[in-house]
Amino acid sequence: MKKEIFLQELRAFVKGLDEYVSTKDNQWTVKGFIDVFKNIYTISADTKIVSKILEIHLLPKLLEFAQGQGFKIVLPDHQNYYPDISFVYAADESIKYALDFKTTYRLSDYPNHCNGFTLGSHGEYFINRSSRKNIQFPYKEYSGHFVLGAIYTRTAPEQLSETQVAGLNQLRSITSVIKDIQFFANEKWKIASDQRGSGNTANIGSISSIEDLLTGNGMFSQLGEQWFDDYWMNYGKITTIDETGKEKKIKTLAEFAQFRGGEVKLIVTRTRKTKVSKNRNA
Repeated sequence: MKKEIFLQELRAFVKGLDEYVSTKDNQWTVKGFIDVFKNIYTISADTKIVSKILEIHLLPKLLEFAQGQGFKIVLPDHQNYYPDISFVYAADESIKYALDFKTTYRLSDYPNHCNGFTLGSHGEYFINRSSRKNIQFPYKEYSGHFVLGAIYTRTAPEQLSETQVAGLNQLRSITSVIKDIQFFANEKWKIASDQRGSGNTANIGSISSIEDLLTGNGMFSQLGEQWFDDYWMNYGKITTIDETGKEKKIKTLAEFAQFRGGEVKLIVTRTRKTKVSKNRNA
């Protein structure tokens, strides 16, 4: 199966996921954990907790999708290995696709933007594509690298119940910690930014414009995957001389394009961050 066809099928698959995980009023159907005594323990809106539970929630559907497309699913042997799921084509096991599951929340003050997420490491396995460090299969063995993303709205704290333990008869009265979940699928390089996604760790950051995430209009989208690979393989390693005569490391795509000497069209996300003005008299 070609990469383009896999992405097409993946996008068709994600169209129905919002109904699978949401109630009629668009709340997440997951309300908490239940024990053998039928006590329901509500969960917090912590992003790591939400992300992991949502991933588990979707796994049966992902298994159905894989079987329907003729793939086997391989889960990582170790925690924090890349990717979250490896799709291996049963008819030809040399065809593998990497899929990372990513979640993020809408920014309340900037409704067209989300908090963004990381897109995997640009360290050892990304640079040395035969490496098996922190990756299920060597990077070069994957025919494509994809993201299945979920963008959601966090429920306001004042709308959440203070009840930490509830009975089954209270299930429907529990307010979900997230709502309005929107799924998308895209190739990783098409939604990448030129900045790290998590401080000093070697993780590639995503763009934050929701429209651009959905359409794959990232900073490298008009340049191509080779520019994405070249930039992130060399991120922070190339130094130039600034106008004061001091050395500085290249850490932006504009500087990198200038260094490479190419005539390129740099992409700036189309949707600016426009803060919502709040009427204090309302």
